[in-house]
Amino acid sequence: MWRNVIGIQMRAMSKSICVLFFFAVLTSFFPLPSSASDTVDVTDIRYWSFPEYTRVVINLTDHVKFSEKRLSSPDRLYFDLKNSRINTEMKNISVGNEMLKSVRAGQFDSSIVRIVLDLEKITDYKVLTLDDPARIVIDIYGQITFSVKKRIVLDPGHGGHDPGAVGRNNLYEKDVVLDIALKLRDILSGNQNYEIFLTRDKDVFIPLEERTAIANSKNADLFVSIHVNASPRSSAKGVETYMLNWTTDEEAMKVAARENAISLKKMRQMNEKEMDILDIIKNDLSRENKRDESIKLAHYIQNNLVRGLNRKHSHIVDLGVKQALFYVLFGAKMPSVLVEASFISNPLEEKLLSKDDYRRELAKSISAGITNYMSKSPEGQTVAGLKKNIAP
Repeated sequence: MWRNVIGIQMRAMSKSICVLFFFAVLTSFFPLPSSASDTVDVTDIRYWSFPEYTRVVINLTDHVKFSEKRLSSPDRLYFDLKNSRINTEMKNISVGNEMLKSVRAGQFDSSIVRIVLDLEKITDYKVLTLDDPARIVIDIYGQITFSVKKRIVLDPGHGGHDPGAVGRNNLYEKDVVLDIALKLRDILSGNQNYEIFLTRDKDVFIPLEERTAIANSKNADLFVSIHVNASPRSSAKGVETYMLNWTTDEEAMKVAARENAISLKKMRQMNEKEMDILDIIKNDLSRENKRDESIKLAHYIQNNLVRGLNRKHSHIVDLGVKQALFYVLFGAKMPSVLVEASFISNPLEEKLLSKDDYRRELAKSISAGITNYMSKSPEGQTVAGLKKNIAP
């Protein structure tokens, strides 16, 4: 009996093996399509064009692996996005400036979307990726015309449909930081050696990648993004200044997650990919000099914020200079920092932030920090000393 059973099982196994072999051979000639969930869609391509700089952003439904290559005759740059497909309604984009003729997109084969940038005359380009939504950012640089005056770009965070943090008494971060930035512009404009630009001067929404593009387009010497802080702990208070870098500090990651409009989980994942992030930072900072100058600028602003506010307010807490992965600082070609000027979630500091005098004090203190940095005041510490004082 058992021999019969075993014989039947062996014959069944033989048939199964034959079927599997036939299936394997068949699929080797006719590969099965990948599941729809594994395929990434290219949903949109946007660009911002300026006389000396252009930023192209490719929006995706998820991150993709891609390769890039530059070709000559004619000069062009192309990106092959693996395991992806393109929206059939997407049209080629005519840019027509001195750096970039056009952007073309098409389905190169069944699993690759090719994006081609037809170049005119460029000096450099840089590529980075951002999350939520996933996107590839390509910065194209033309010939820079240098200005005699120092150019400063001020960036009031949030705006339009994005209120930023909201205080218990319904005070909006977007309104507070815009007013501080406008006051800061007026103060700095008193120096005839400065040219001051704002990423927004009214209540409008501007994507994070466009803010950086504006700073680059102005060939700015400094980029200062202005925000106010928030915390689930109503007792949290103080001022802090950030520069771009990888961090293990949980509170810094929470701040960056909120300003980047991504989840804390996603922020943690970014920081867990330490080597990848360090490569991005290294590529983004371009030169060690820019990183050193950002550290100096952050300390000048932080020191003056604390000193200036403490003249009238005894409760000001110095939270120091910190580092985190803020999207708005990615790709900036100049020394750049992000200021968190008090906690809107703290009842006392929300009350202060609602007052015109306190906002003016903040603007004066930030201005003093910028001016001290620009004049290379000897009261500043050495770069080596500043690096030691950066919070983890």
